[in-house]
Amino acid sequence: MQLLFALLAGLVFGGGLILSGMADPSKVIGFLDLAGKWDPSLAFVMAGAIGVGFLAFRLAGRRANSLLGEPMQLPTSRHIDRRLVLGSLAFGVGWGLAGFCPGPALLNVAVGGGKVILFVLAMLGGMALFELSAKMFARRAG
Repeated sequence: MQLLFALLAGLVFGGGLILSGMADPSKVIGFLDLAGKWDPSLAFVMAGAIGVGFLAFRLAGRRANSLLGEPMQLPTSRHIDRRLVLGSLAFGVGWGLAGFCPGPALLNVAVGGGKVILFVLAMLGGMALFELSAKMFARRAG
């Protein structure tokens, strides 16, 4: 049952990315190009996503278990540290340069061609590098 809901959630997420234009890197770059031909339409998408996310996290915070019966696991840390800031900057720079963030990039693998595959390989390599470095730092600290 959980796999079915995971598939359904993925389909809804992917459909939302396609309908909103977030899967189109030229639209994303147009939104981020404030000095060029700026396309503000994605601001409505982001405002809608923030609103839905705000309500969803409020509702989730009141529950002990998810609708599928799993324990609710929400982030508890409110600490902003160097790792969070650097990770956010790397994410934003990558998004601005390529027009992709991870979800739309994975969505475009089937139709995007070589550049998208290169982006996804670089993204996976970066994730693997992060995991290795985190384990190394944890070993040194502990």
